[in-house]
Amino acid sequence: WADILVQLGIADDGLILAGFDRENIRYAIRPRVGMARQLKEFIEENPGAGIVYTPTRTGAEKLAVQLAEMTGRKVAAYHAGLSPEVRARVQSEFVASEDGIVTATVAFGMGIDKPDVRFVAHAGLPKSIEGYYQETGRGGRDGDPAEALMLWGAEDFARARMRLSELPEARIASERARLEALAALVETVECRRALLLRHFGETPADQCGNC
Repeated sequence: WADILVQLGIADDGLILAGFDRENIRYAIRPRVGMARQLKEFIEENPGAGIVYTPTRTGAEKLAVQLAEMTGRKVAAYHAGLSPEVRARVQSEFVASEDGIVTATVAFGMGIDKPDVRFVAHAGLPKSIEGYYQETGRGGRDGDPAEALMLWGAEDFARARMRLSELPEARIASERARLEALAALVETVECRRALLLRHFGETPADQCGNC
């Protein structure tokens, strides 16, 4: 952060450093055994606005239709393959809504100013712990409780390992480390919040009671 202040010419008077712990977010990670049904139940338990991240554009569109039919809620898909006009409309309607849902690829979320997102779900494995933290962090920015759910399957890791073989040699080690960190988060029987915070260099309590 010191280098950022220097580059931007900002004085450090009044600088506030915050930790990575988002205490109001409850983390849950479960095996994927009937994704649409699991998401339906999760959405029914969380009546506010929410985001469901999917790995693919096709998945975002298909899931939007499924969840709208299953829950009766307004659900819109968002991904980079849509026209700028459609993306702008989906985003503005979501920001204005109290209970809207967006099924999206990781193209959605950057710069969106919506503090009252009550849940963030991942229908598949995120690309990294850093991505997972950033994406789940779009929930509960108003300080009220928010829920984060990740649904994963063994096939997610199989596909990720296959992609490793397609990378340039210089990137394989770092990407493998990212995947191993995700596997540790998914498979741990201990506090997941503690694992997240240790990943970012913080020393957490052994158990948070909210994961």
